[in-house]
Amino acid sequence: MKLDFKKLIKICGCIFVLFLCIHYWDGLVRFVGKVLSAALPLILGGIIAFIVNILMSTYEKWFFPKKQQGAVAKMRRPVCLILAFLTAILVIALVIWLIVPQLISCIQLILGFAAKIPDYIKEFVKEAKNWKFIPPSILESLANIDWESRIGQFVQLVTTGVGGVVNTVAKTVMGVFSGIVMAVLGLIFSVYLLLEKDNLKRQSKKVMETYLPKKIYSKVFYFLGTLNESCRKFFVGQLTEAVILGILCTIGMLIFRLPYATMIGALIAFTALIPVAGAYIGAIVGALMIMTVSPIKALWFLVFIVVLQQLEGNIIYPRVVGSSIGLPGIWVLAAVTIGGGCFGIAGMLVGVPLTSALYRIISDDIKKREVTENAPKVKKTKKQKPKVTDATQIAEEEQKN
Repeated sequence: MKLDFKKLIKICGCIFVLFLCIHYWDGLVRFVGKVLSAALPLILGGIIAFIVNILMSTYEKWFFPKKQQGAVAKMRRPVCLILAFLTAILVIALVIWLIVPQLISCIQLILGFAAKIPDYIKEFVKEAKNWKFIPPSILESLANIDWESRIGQFVQLVTTGVGGVVNTVAKTVMGVFSGIVMAVLGLIFSVYLLLEKDNLKRQSKKVMETYLPKKIYSKVFYFLGTLNESCRKFFVGQLTEAVILGILCTIGMLIFRLPYATMIGALIAFTALIPVAGAYIGAIVGALMIMTVSPIKALWFLVFIVVLQQLEGNIIYPRVVGSSIGLPGIWVLAAVTIGGGCFGIAGMLVGVPLTSALYRIISDDIKKREVTENAPKVKKTKKQKPKVTDATQIAEEEQKN
Protein backbone atom coordinates (compact mmCIF):
# COMPACT_ATOMS: atom_id res chain seq x y z
CA MET A 1 0.00 0.00 0.00
CA LYS A 2 1.52 3.26 -1.11
CA LEU A 3 1.05 6.46 0.86
CA ASP A 4 1.58 9.80 -0.75
CA PHE A 5 3.03 12.75 1.11
CA LYS A 6 -0.30 14.51 1.73
CA LYS A 7 -1.92 11.45 3.33
CA LEU A 8 1.15 10.94 5.50
CA ILE A 9 0.94 14.55 6.70
CA LYS A 10 -2.76 14.13 7.53
CA ILE A 11 -2.13 10.93 9.49
CA CYS A 12 0.72 12.52 11.46
CA GLY A 13 -1.44 15.57 12.18
CA CYS A 14 -4.31 13.41 13.47
CA ILE A 15 -1.93 11.44 15.69
CA PHE A 16 -0.44 14.67 17.06
CA VAL A 17 -3.88 16.16 17.80
CA LEU A 18 -4.95 12.91 19.50
CA PHE A 19 -1.78 12.99 21.64
CA LEU A 20 -2.49 16.59 22.68
CA CYS A 21 -6.10 15.72 23.60
CA ILE A 22 -4.98 12.78 25.76
CA HIS A 23 -2.08 14.60 27.40
CA TYR A 24 -4.00 17.81 28.13
CA TRP A 25 -7.40 16.19 28.72
CA ASP A 26 -8.25 18.12 31.92
CA GLY A 27 -7.42 21.46 30.34
CA LEU A 28 -9.39 20.52 27.24
CA VAL A 29 -12.43 19.64 29.33
CA ARG A 30 -12.21 22.97 31.18
CA PHE A 31 -11.84 24.85 27.91
CA VAL A 32 -14.84 23.10 26.36
CA GLY A 33 -16.84 23.78 29.53
CA LYS A 34 -16.04 27.48 29.36
CA VAL A 35 -16.97 27.63 25.68
CA LEU A 36 -20.28 25.87 26.33
CA SER A 37 -21.10 28.09 29.31
CA ALA A 38 -20.30 31.19 27.24
CA ALA A 39 -22.42 29.88 24.36
CA LEU A 40 -25.30 28.81 26.62
CA PRO A 41 -27.50 31.83 25.70
CA LEU A 42 -27.03 30.97 22.03
CA ILE A 43 -27.88 27.31 22.66
CA LEU A 44 -30.95 28.33 24.67
CA GLY A 45 -31.96 30.73 21.91
CA GLY A 46 -31.62 27.96 19.32
CA ILE A 47 -33.89 25.66 21.38
CA ILE A 48 -36.49 28.42 21.81
CA ALA A 49 -36.31 29.26 18.11
CA PHE A 50 -36.81 25.61 17.11
CA ILE A 51 -39.91 25.25 19.30
CA VAL A 52 -41.43 28.61 18.35
CA ASN A 53 -40.67 27.98 14.67
CA ILE A 54 -43.16 25.09 14.71
CA LEU A 55 -45.95 27.52 15.60
CA MET A 56 -44.64 30.29 13.38
CA SER A 57 -44.39 28.11 10.28
CA THR A 58 -47.95 26.91 10.90
CA TYR A 59 -49.21 30.50 11.14
CA GLU A 60 -47.30 31.40 7.96
CA LYS A 61 -49.26 28.77 6.07
CA TRP A 62 -52.51 30.42 7.22
CA PHE A 63 -51.52 34.08 6.87
CA PHE A 64 -52.42 34.95 3.24
CA PRO A 65 -50.21 32.20 1.74
CA LYS A 66 -50.97 33.25 -1.85
CA LYS A 67 -49.53 36.74 -1.33
CA GLN A 68 -45.86 36.51 -2.29
CA GLN A 69 -45.19 40.21 -2.86
CA GLY A 70 -46.26 43.51 -1.39
CA ALA A 71 -46.86 44.70 2.15
CA VAL A 72 -48.71 41.55 3.22
CA ALA A 73 -45.77 39.33 2.25
CA LYS A 74 -43.34 41.56 4.17
CA MET A 75 -45.59 41.55 7.23
CA ARG A 76 -46.05 37.75 7.24
CA ARG A 77 -42.89 36.82 9.13
CA PRO A 78 -43.08 39.49 11.94
CA VAL A 79 -46.83 39.01 12.49
CA CYS A 80 -46.55 35.22 12.64
CA LEU A 81 -43.55 35.52 14.98
CA ILE A 82 -45.53 37.71 17.40
CA LEU A 83 -48.52 35.35 17.23
CA ALA A 84 -46.28 32.36 17.95
CA PHE A 85 -44.73 33.97 21.04
CA LEU A 86 -48.15 35.14 22.27
CA THR A 87 -49.48 31.59 21.88
CA ALA A 88 -46.59 30.15 23.90
CA ILE A 89 -47.07 32.77 26.65
CA LEU A 90 -50.82 32.10 26.81
CA VAL A 91 -50.25 28.35 27.12
CA ILE A 92 -47.74 28.83 29.95
CA ALA A 93 -50.08 31.27 31.72
CA LEU A 94 -52.99 28.82 31.35
CA VAL A 95 -50.98 25.99 32.88
CA ILE A 96 -49.93 28.20 35.81
CA TRP A 97 -53.52 29.36 36.30
CA LEU A 98 -54.75 25.76 36.39
CA ILE A 99 -52.05 24.35 38.67
CA VAL A 100 -51.04 27.03 41.18
CA PRO A 101 -54.42 27.73 42.94
CA GLN A 102 -55.21 24.06 43.46
CA LEU A 103 -51.63 23.36 44.48
CA ILE A 104 -51.94 26.03 47.19
CA SER A 105 -55.22 24.51 48.42
CA CYS A 106 -53.58 21.06 48.45
CA ILE A 107 -50.67 22.38 50.58
CA GLN A 108 -53.13 24.03 52.96
CA LEU A 109 -55.02 20.75 53.26
CA ILE A 110 -51.80 18.87 54.04
CA LEU A 111 -50.87 21.43 56.72
CA GLY A 112 -54.36 21.20 58.24
CA PHE A 113 -54.13 17.42 58.25
CA ALA A 114 -50.71 17.61 59.96
CA ALA A 115 -52.20 19.87 62.68
CA LYS A 116 -54.88 17.26 63.44
CA ILE A 117 -52.47 14.33 63.69
CA PRO A 118 -52.18 14.57 67.55
CA ASP A 119 -55.99 14.32 67.91
CA TYR A 120 -56.11 11.34 65.56
CA ILE A 121 -53.35 9.58 67.53
CA LYS A 122 -55.12 10.20 70.87
CA GLU A 123 -58.36 8.80 69.50
CA PHE A 124 -56.47 5.78 68.15
CA VAL A 125 -54.88 5.14 71.55
CA LYS A 126 -58.31 5.32 73.29
CA GLU A 127 -59.82 2.86 70.82
CA ALA A 128 -56.78 0.59 70.92
CA LYS A 129 -57.16 0.07 74.69
CA ASN A 130 -60.18 -2.13 73.93
CA TRP A 131 -58.08 -4.30 71.62
CA LYS A 132 -56.23 -7.20 73.21
CA PHE A 133 -53.51 -7.82 70.63
CA ILE A 134 -51.64 -4.53 71.36
CA PRO A 135 -49.48 -4.67 74.53
CA PRO A 136 -50.42 -2.13 77.23
CA SER A 137 -46.81 -0.89 77.47
CA ILE A 138 -46.89 0.31 73.86
CA LEU A 139 -50.22 2.07 74.42
CA GLU A 140 -48.87 3.80 77.55
CA SER A 141 -45.76 4.99 75.70
CA LEU A 142 -47.91 6.35 72.88
CA ALA A 143 -50.22 8.10 75.35
CA ASN A 144 -47.33 9.72 77.25
CA ILE A 145 -45.79 11.27 74.13
CA ASP A 146 -46.51 14.97 73.77
CA TRP A 147 -47.59 14.83 70.14
CA GLU A 148 -48.34 18.53 69.93
CA SER A 149 -44.80 19.46 70.85
CA ARG A 150 -43.40 16.84 68.47
CA ILE A 151 -45.50 18.19 65.62
CA GLY A 152 -44.40 21.69 66.59
CA GLN A 153 -40.77 20.61 66.48
CA PHE A 154 -41.33 19.11 63.06
CA VAL A 155 -42.97 22.29 61.80
CA GLN A 156 -40.11 24.32 63.29
CA LEU A 157 -37.60 22.06 61.57
CA VAL A 158 -39.38 22.53 58.24
CA THR A 159 -39.57 26.28 58.85
CA THR A 160 -35.88 26.40 59.70
CA GLY A 161 -35.12 24.48 56.54
CA VAL A 162 -37.25 26.87 54.53
CA GLY A 163 -35.50 29.77 56.20
CA GLY A 164 -32.17 28.24 55.27
CA VAL A 165 -33.35 27.88 51.72
CA VAL A 166 -34.50 31.50 51.73
CA ASN A 167 -31.10 32.60 53.01
CA THR A 168 -29.40 30.53 50.36
CA VAL A 169 -31.63 32.04 47.69
CA ALA A 170 -30.85 35.50 49.04
CA LYS A 171 -27.14 34.80 48.79
CA THR A 172 -27.49 33.67 45.18
CA VAL A 173 -29.36 36.70 43.89
CA MET A 174 -26.57 37.47 41.50
CA GLY A 175 -26.76 33.95 40.12
CA VAL A 176 -30.48 34.30 39.57
CA PHE A 177 -29.94 37.69 37.94
CA SER A 178 -27.34 36.21 35.59
CA GLY A 179 -29.78 33.44 34.74
CA ILE A 180 -32.46 35.99 33.89
CA VAL A 181 -30.00 37.91 31.73
CA MET A 182 -29.05 34.65 30.00
CA ALA A 183 -32.72 33.85 29.33
CA VAL A 184 -33.32 37.33 27.92
CA LEU A 185 -30.27 37.04 25.66
CA GLY A 186 -31.45 33.64 24.51
CA LEU A 187 -34.89 35.05 23.77
CA ILE A 188 -33.42 37.93 21.76
CA PHE A 189 -31.16 35.54 19.85
CA SER A 190 -34.14 33.29 19.06
CA VAL A 191 -35.99 36.29 17.59
CA TYR A 192 -33.04 37.08 15.32
CA LEU A 193 -32.82 33.42 14.28
CA LEU A 194 -36.50 33.27 13.38
CA LEU A 195 -36.47 36.52 11.45
CA GLU A 196 -33.34 35.61 9.48
CA LYS A 197 -33.81 31.84 9.19
CA ASP A 198 -34.04 31.88 5.38
CA ASN A 199 -30.84 33.90 4.99
CA LEU A 200 -29.02 31.75 7.54
CA LYS A 201 -30.11 28.58 5.76
CA ARG A 202 -28.94 29.92 2.41
CA GLN A 203 -25.60 31.10 3.83
CA SER A 204 -24.95 27.82 5.65
CA LYS A 205 -25.73 25.86 2.50
CA LYS A 206 -23.37 28.05 0.48
CA VAL A 207 -20.54 27.66 3.01
CA MET A 208 -20.90 23.87 3.05
CA GLU A 209 -20.99 23.72 -0.74
CA THR A 210 -17.82 25.81 -0.91
CA TYR A 211 -15.63 24.15 1.72
CA LEU A 212 -16.89 20.55 1.82
CA PRO A 213 -16.48 17.88 -0.84
CA LYS A 214 -19.64 17.13 -2.76
CA LYS A 215 -20.16 13.66 -1.23
CA ILE A 216 -19.64 14.88 2.34
CA TYR A 217 -21.85 17.92 1.75
CA SER A 218 -24.72 15.79 0.45
CA LYS A 219 -24.43 13.41 3.42
CA VAL A 220 -24.29 16.25 5.98
CA PHE A 221 -27.22 18.04 4.37
CA TYR A 222 -29.23 14.81 4.28
CA PHE A 223 -28.44 14.05 7.96
CA LEU A 224 -29.40 17.56 9.13
CA GLY A 225 -32.61 17.49 7.11
CA THR A 226 -33.58 14.09 8.47
CA LEU A 227 -32.77 15.17 12.04
CA ASN A 228 -34.81 18.36 11.67
CA GLU A 229 -37.79 16.46 10.24
CA SER A 230 -37.62 13.78 12.96
CA CYS A 231 -37.40 16.36 15.77
CA ARG A 232 -40.24 18.40 14.33
CA LYS A 233 -42.55 15.40 13.89
CA PHE A 234 -41.68 14.09 17.35
CA PHE A 235 -42.35 17.33 19.19
CA VAL A 236 -45.57 18.03 17.29
CA GLY A 237 -46.82 14.49 17.84
CA GLN A 238 -45.74 14.37 21.49
CA LEU A 239 -47.36 17.72 22.23
CA THR A 240 -50.60 16.68 20.50
CA GLU A 241 -50.64 13.39 22.40
CA ALA A 242 -49.97 15.16 25.72
CA VAL A 243 -52.83 17.62 25.16
CA ILE A 244 -55.23 14.79 24.26
CA LEU A 245 -54.17 12.76 27.30
CA GLY A 246 -54.52 15.76 29.64
CA ILE A 247 -58.01 16.59 28.31
CA LEU A 248 -59.17 12.97 28.63
CA CYS A 249 -57.75 12.77 32.17
CA THR A 250 -59.53 15.97 33.23
CA ILE A 251 -62.86 14.88 31.71
CA GLY A 252 -62.63 11.44 33.32
CA MET A 253 -61.79 12.87 36.75
CA LEU A 254 -64.70 15.31 36.51
CA ILE A 255 -67.05 12.45 35.58
CA PHE A 256 -65.90 10.30 38.50
CA ARG A 257 -65.86 13.37 40.80
CA LEU A 258 -62.21 13.05 41.77
CA PRO A 259 -60.55 16.08 43.43
CA TYR A 260 -58.00 18.36 41.75
CA ALA A 261 -59.25 17.41 38.28
CA THR A 262 -57.93 20.41 36.35
CA MET A 263 -54.62 20.56 38.18
CA ILE A 264 -53.86 16.84 37.80
CA GLY A 265 -55.03 16.91 34.17
CA ALA A 266 -52.61 19.75 33.42
CA LEU A 267 -49.89 17.91 35.35
CA ILE A 268 -50.50 14.71 33.37
CA ALA A 269 -50.36 16.68 30.11
CA PHE A 270 -47.09 18.35 31.13
CA THR A 271 -45.37 15.14 32.27
CA ALA A 272 -46.67 13.26 29.19
CA LEU A 273 -44.18 15.29 27.13
CA ILE A 274 -41.62 12.80 28.49
CA PRO A 275 -42.01 9.67 26.35
CA VAL A 276 -43.13 6.35 27.90
CA ALA A 277 -42.59 7.19 31.60
CA GLY A 278 -43.97 10.76 31.78
CA ALA A 279 -47.65 9.96 32.36
CA TYR A 280 -46.79 7.46 35.12
CA ILE A 281 -44.74 10.12 36.93
CA GLY A 282 -47.71 12.49 36.79
CA ALA A 283 -50.04 9.69 37.96
CA ILE A 284 -47.93 9.03 41.07
CA VAL A 285 -47.85 12.72 41.99
CA GLY A 286 -51.59 13.05 41.35
CA ALA A 287 -52.36 9.98 43.50
CA LEU A 288 -50.36 11.44 46.39
CA MET A 289 -52.35 14.68 46.14
CA ILE A 290 -55.70 12.87 46.04
CA MET A 291 -54.64 10.71 48.98
CA THR A 292 -54.72 13.80 51.22
CA VAL A 293 -58.47 13.96 50.56
CA SER A 294 -59.42 10.27 50.28
CA PRO A 295 -57.18 7.17 49.96
CA ILE A 296 -60.04 5.28 48.27
CA LYS A 297 -60.37 7.99 45.60
CA ALA A 298 -56.61 7.86 45.10
CA LEU A 299 -56.91 4.11 44.43
CA TRP A 300 -59.75 4.69 41.95
CA PHE A 301 -57.62 7.37 40.29
CA LEU A 302 -54.77 4.89 39.79
CA VAL A 303 -57.18 2.37 38.25
CA PHE A 304 -58.53 5.09 35.96
CA ILE A 305 -55.01 6.15 34.90
CA VAL A 306 -54.03 2.54 34.12
CA VAL A 307 -57.10 2.14 31.87
CA LEU A 308 -56.44 5.53 30.24
CA GLN A 309 -52.79 4.62 29.66
CA GLN A 310 -53.82 1.39 27.92
CA LEU A 311 -56.17 3.38 25.68
CA GLU A 312 -53.48 5.95 25.00
CA GLY A 313 -50.70 3.43 24.41
CA ASN A 314 -52.67 1.18 22.06
CA ILE A 315 -54.78 3.70 20.12
CA ILE A 316 -53.68 7.33 20.55
CA TYR A 317 -49.87 7.10 20.70
CA PRO A 318 -49.37 4.81 17.66
CA ARG A 319 -51.59 7.02 15.50
CA VAL A 320 -50.30 10.41 16.71
CA VAL A 321 -46.61 9.85 17.54
CA GLY A 322 -45.63 6.32 16.50
CA SER A 323 -46.55 6.72 12.85
CA SER A 324 -44.96 10.17 12.65
CA ILE A 325 -41.48 9.22 13.88
CA GLY A 326 -41.49 5.68 12.49
CA LEU A 327 -39.54 4.23 15.43
CA PRO A 328 -40.37 0.84 17.00
CA GLY A 329 -41.37 0.81 20.67
CA ILE A 330 -38.27 -1.05 21.85
CA TRP A 331 -35.99 1.67 20.45
CA VAL A 332 -38.17 4.40 21.97
CA LEU A 333 -37.74 2.75 25.38
CA ALA A 334 -33.99 2.35 24.83
CA ALA A 335 -33.63 6.00 23.78
CA VAL A 336 -35.59 7.20 26.82
CA THR A 337 -33.59 5.01 29.22
CA ILE A 338 -30.14 5.90 27.90
CA GLY A 339 -30.96 9.59 27.32
CA GLY A 340 -32.51 9.97 30.76
CA GLY A 341 -29.60 8.20 32.44
CA CYS A 342 -27.06 10.46 30.74
CA PHE A 343 -28.77 13.86 30.60
CA GLY A 344 -31.99 13.62 32.65
CA ILE A 345 -35.28 14.92 31.28
CA ALA A 346 -33.52 16.80 28.47
CA GLY A 347 -31.91 13.52 27.42
CA MET A 348 -35.33 11.83 27.32
CA LEU A 349 -36.71 14.55 25.07
CA VAL A 350 -33.72 14.69 22.71
CA GLY A 351 -32.91 10.96 22.70
CA VAL A 352 -36.07 9.82 20.90
CA PRO A 353 -35.90 12.14 17.84
CA LEU A 354 -32.14 11.62 17.55
CA THR A 355 -32.60 7.84 17.63
CA SER A 356 -35.45 8.17 15.13
CA ALA A 357 -33.21 10.11 12.72
CA LEU A 358 -30.39 7.56 13.03
CA TYR A 359 -32.87 4.70 12.59
CA ARG A 360 -34.23 6.27 9.41
CA ILE A 361 -30.76 6.99 7.99
CA ILE A 362 -29.59 3.42 8.63
CA SER A 363 -32.81 1.98 7.19
CA ASP A 364 -32.47 4.08 4.02
CA ASP A 365 -28.82 3.06 3.64
CA ILE A 366 -29.67 -0.64 4.02
CA LYS A 367 -32.45 -0.35 1.42
CA LYS A 368 -30.10 1.38 -1.03
CA ARG A 369 -27.48 -1.34 -0.56
CA GLU A 370 -30.07 -4.08 -1.07
CA VAL A 371 -31.33 -2.43 -4.25
CA THR A 372 -27.77 -2.06 -5.53
CA GLU A 373 -26.87 -5.69 -4.79
CA ASN A 374 -30.08 -7.09 -6.31
CA ALA A 375 -29.93 -4.94 -9.44
CA PRO A 376 -29.09 -6.93 -12.61
CA LYS A 377 -25.53 -6.39 -13.70
CA VAL A 378 -25.10 -4.97 -17.19
CA LYS A 379 -22.27 -6.53 -19.15
CA LYS A 380 -20.00 -4.12 -20.93
CA THR A 381 -19.67 -4.83 -24.64
CA LYS A 382 -16.73 -3.82 -26.72
CA LYS A 383 -17.43 -1.27 -29.37
CA GLN A 384 -17.00 -2.69 -32.83
CA LYS A 385 -15.14 -0.66 -35.42
CA PRO A 386 -17.32 0.51 -38.26
CA LYS A 387 -16.78 -1.18 -41.56
CA VAL A 388 -14.78 0.85 -44.09
CA THR A 389 -16.21 0.89 -47.56
CA ASP A 390 -14.59 3.88 -49.20
CA ALA A 391 -11.49 3.11 -51.33
CA THR A 392 -9.45 5.98 -49.93
CA GLN A 393 -10.23 4.92 -46.37
CA ILE A 394 -9.19 1.32 -47.20
CA ALA A 395 -5.86 2.64 -48.53
CA GLU A 396 -5.28 4.68 -45.38
CA GLU A 397 -5.97 1.65 -43.19
CA GLU A 398 -3.50 -0.44 -45.19
CA GLN A 399 -0.82 2.24 -44.83
CA LYS A 400 -1.38 2.35 -41.06
CA ASN A 401 -1.06 -1.40 -40.80
